[in-house]
Amino acid sequence: QVQLVESGGGLVQAGGSLRLSCAASGGTFTTATVAWFRQSPGKEREFAAAIRWNGGSTYTADSVKGRFTISRDSAKNSVSLEMISLKPEDSAVYYCAAGRPDTLYYIPSKYVFWGQGTQVTVSS
Repeated sequence: QVQLVESGGGLVQAGGSLRLSCAASGGTFTTATVAWFRQSPGKEREFAAAIRWNGGSTYTADSVKGRFTISRDSAKNSVSLEMISLKPEDSAVYYCAAGRPDTLYYIPSKYVFWGQGTQVTVSS
C-alpha cells in the first residue's frame, strides 16, 4: 500500500515562498501522475498542479500559473511544489495525490492515494 507524506507547510507573509514535498513509501511513483490539490474551509478540493512521472509533463492551474512549479526527484521518489509570490487566497490545506487519471488529472476522484495534507497559511 502506497503511503504519501507531505511536508513543508507553514505560515508565511504575502509575497513569500514555500516549498512543499511529497514522499512515497510502500511503493514508487513509476507509472503514476502525482498532483497537488488544495482545500480551504467551505470550498471544494481544488487542483493546483500535476506531473506525469514518466516523461515529466507538468500541468498547472491557471490560478497559480507562473507562481507554482511542480517537480520530481526520482532518486528520492518524491514530488515538490515550489510556491512563490504567495497570496492570502493561497491559504489552504495542500494534499498530495497519486494515481493514473489519464487526461483528467485535475479531478480529485481520479486519484487513488492521498496524503494527510499540510497547512499553508498566507498572512496579509
